[in-house]
Amino acid sequence: MASCDIVIVNWNAGGQLRRCLESVAGTVRAGCDVRRVVIVDNASSDGSADGLEYPSLPLMIIRNDLNEGFAAACNRGASKSGADYLLFLNPDMELFSDSLSRPVAFLEHPEHRRIGIAGIQLIDECGAVSRSCARFPSLARCVSRALGLHRLSPRLFPTYMMTGWDHGAEREVDHVSGAFFLVRRAVFETLGGFDERFFVYLEDLDFSYRMRLAGWRSRYIADARAFHRGGGVSEKARAERLYYSTSSRILYAFKHFTRIDAGVLLFVTVALEPLVRLCSAIVAGSTGDITVTARGYARLYRALPRITRGMRVHA
Repeated sequence: MASCDIVIVNWNAGGQLRRCLESVAGTVRAGCDVRRVVIVDNASSDGSADGLEYPSLPLMIIRNDLNEGFAAACNRGASKSGADYLLFLNPDMELFSDSLSRPVAFLEHPEHRRIGIAGIQLIDECGAVSRSCARFPSLARCVSRALGLHRLSPRLFPTYMMTGWDHGAEREVDHVSGAFFLVRRAVFETLGGFDERFFVYLEDLDFSYRMRLAGWRSRYIADARAFHRGGGVSEKARAERLYYSTSSRILYAFKHFTRIDAGVLLFVTVALEPLVRLCSAIVAGSTGDITVTARGYARLYRALPRITRGMRVHA
């Protein structure tokens, strides 16, 4: 029987973590031996990782004294795993009975031996299918997202998110959602896990891209579902979320784009995007958005030397 370790990174997830674990406990194990459910708590202050007792789960809790970031916490949770598969699961996810067994069975099929990552259909609070898969970022796609051009015309200015596809059928994709990220452990270890320079955001997309370069593929499976609330606790820290999303975008560009493209995206991100955000907030009369933009970009400007230091870009 195929085996799997589940890794959940927790940071002030409140009751979401308990609902996630309850759903994992109710998941049908047929065809999959869940050996460990590892909670990596990134210095939560809300007590969400305390008092977790689920006798039916092989639960393991790792407590970090400091918030090490999502990528580093995932790597720590996956270390010393001997399972066939690793499932990285967000605490705002709730599994259904076959959410895990179906994708594992898919990957176990001999015809799918070159598929390294599998994702499933995610359902939101309204019961609608979330359009969660993505293309690999390019300069044009990142600029479209940074300047909000995709809101004017998604067809003319697509971003890397595959919002134009209804996610109703199985297909090969560049990247599946990191909220439910099922990967072969051997592939994860061969590629060195997630790049810990990404504190949060795009670490999973970076991994998918490196995996593709190594000859593996990602598959979206539509006949398995799970509930995903979305947003998670990051809604409580909007300025920090803005900082981390923009810094991860710059880091991704300096790692994978040409020197010219990385420079263009850096200029757009630090010079044009904040102006667009501020103008939009002023027109909307949102003092909250103005404050979030100012705080997020002030932190980004201070961190730029560290973000770009030592990054290698293509000629």
